Amino acid sequence: MSVRYRLVMRSGPNPGATYTLDLSQTTIGRDGGNSISINDAEVSRYHARMTSQGGKIVLEDLGSTNGTSVNGNRISGPHVLKSGEMIGFGEDIVFLFEAENFDPDATVLSAAVHPNSQPQPAAAPRQRPVAPVMQAPPPQAYVGQVPADPIPSIPPPVNAEPGGRKALPIVLAVSALVLLCSCGAFFWWIDATYRWCTFFPFISGC
Repeated sequence: MSVRYRLVMRSGPNPGATYTLDLSQTTIGRDGGNSISINDAEVSRYHARMTSQGGKIVLEDLGSTNGTSVNGNRISGPHVLKSGEMIGFGEDIVFLFEAENFDPDATVLSAAVHPNSQPQPAAAPRQRPVAPVMQAPPPQAYVGQVPADPIPSIPPPVNAEPGGRKALPIVLAVSALVLLCSCGAFFWWIDATYRWCTFFPFISGC
């Protein structure tokens, strides 16, 4: 059997985060070069160190500004940690120190292939409820007047000349072109025969 140590953050930037202490030496601080980096103003750049010595974890403060405490008591020298102790870095950062026994040679079997497990009977397929069949009511004798025949629908009138509307713009365009040509020819004739004063006496110079 071997012992595995770990830290579980109880309060701080990442509550519930777990850090396994597998290294012979683990440093804790705000600087990114530490084994465990904690981005908090209460933590110094290199705050504390944990060293594995004879199967135990020894905690030391590295001269931090806000100090290191165990179970609320600030330490001033090396401290051998025990499982269940609370480690504080400053006032806001608190870790739980845990130790657990494990066998590295043990084989872990899943529940699906466990030798003592028995196959569970398959659940019976769920049947869909059958909707009741609605029966049509029996025909009843008609009492009263016989309804008149329905009014036949009148089909919409068919345009006798489907092309009549399409030809209208062409006729208007041709008429406008003829009118413009006639006006142009008229003014050309007036200019050629010098009859401006005849038809337009109000023009200056007439």
